[in-house]
Amino acid sequence: MTAMRQLVGEVLRARRMAQGLTLRDVSGKARVSLGYISEVERGQKEPSSELLAALAAALDVPLSKVRLDVSSLLEVEEAAEAHIASISSIARGDVSASAA
Repeated sequence: MTAMRQLVGEVLRARRMAQGLTLRDVSGKARVSLGYISEVERGQKEPSSELLAALAAALDVPLSKVRLDVSSLLEVEEAAEAHIASISSIARGDVSASAA
């Protein structure tokens, strides 16, 4: 399972890039160091709720939308993992998994 901080970073980076913004642009708007934002985007740092709110505001996107995007990515990942687990069980001959 991907760490939540990595999914948050993916969403923030995708939104920033979709708007054609640089890390420097977001850094200035959010008043957060460029290096720290980079670490958040790479999933190396877990952003606080205050930092996440500042980054969402700098990207001109509601915080709720950022959280929904992260939730959607997590949902897809969980479904994929469940599917893989099911296939693995069937391949091992676990009859109960094939009935699911």
